[in-house]
Amino acid sequence: MMLSRVAERVYWFARYLERVESMARLIQVYTGLLFDLPRDTGISWHNLVIASGSHAEYNRRFTVQDEKRVVKFLLEDLSNPSSLASSLKMVRENIRTTRDMVPQESWELVNEFQIFVSENISQGLGRRYRHEFLEEIIKTCQQINGLIADTMRRDAAWHFLNMGRSLERADMTLRILEAGASMSSDLIESDSNHVLDAVWGSVLGTLNATMPYRRTMKVAINGDDSARFLLEDTLFPRSVACGLLRMQDSARQLPSSDLVVTGLNQFSKTVTDGSDYSDVSTSFPAYLTKLEKNSMVVHQTIQDTWFKPA
Repeated sequence: MMLSRVAERVYWFARYLERVESMARLIQVYTGLLFDLPRDTGISWHNLVIASGSHAEYNRRFTVQDEKRVVKFLLEDLSNPSSLASSLKMVRENIRTTRDMVPQESWELVNEFQIFVSENISQGLGRRYRHEFLEEIIKTCQQINGLIADTMRRDAAWHFLNMGRSLERADMTLRILEAGASMSSDLIESDSNHVLDAVWGSVLGTLNATMPYRRTMKVAINGDDSARFLLEDTLFPRSVACGLLRMQDSARQLPSSDLVVTGLNQFSKTVTDGSDYSDVSTSFPAYLTKLEKNSMVVHQTIQDTWFKPA
């Protein structure tokens, strides 16, 4: 039987590690997108802040929304709890106190990871070395997750880790879709067709979903089908529906899980009922907001069920 505080730390270790990788992916692909598009498209760097979920904090502190300020805020600002540096700090703190629950090598990798980021984070602030720096972060996150997946026993600790990672991944997919919808609404009418294709290509690229999308949907990249795939496909690991199925499988292996399973079922139903996807730049954001609220409800139910002291 696991202590509630240990279960909570394993859950948050997985969430923060997924957050580190997602932030690196987001900045990397967005940099490439804006580099490739004409300067007069009207797309703002602030969409990155929206995708991170930290726009309220950013808007409270800053009025400038240029590349330098946004990237610095999302990469190294320790006062921003969603920044890559803040998330990595919490990865290390949560694994430090639960080292006997995860493979020993993962603790060593996390320490090496934090040293690398602290010594090289300045490379991410400028464009010249940003791609290489972020690529190394993504690879290291995948290395840690791969080690855990291959060597960790499928016990209660694994299921809490799986739920944390899957919920964070689903939540970030929603935020990336929200950023895509926001970028779509920013576009200049005369250039909308060309740029919309690039925007939704970048949304898929952020999640390594381009080829799975093409094989599954069998249509050219467009906003409606991209959104449908990333929300409803049950076989793609970074889709919301697939993440919820994984969470349901893990929740059923844990005690007193009825409320959590019920919440996940309701969340899944909201996803599968779907949006009409008729206009991902206008009506779609309200649907995504509804799904994000479902995500918060599931998280709170997990907290109340397993992490609150008896």
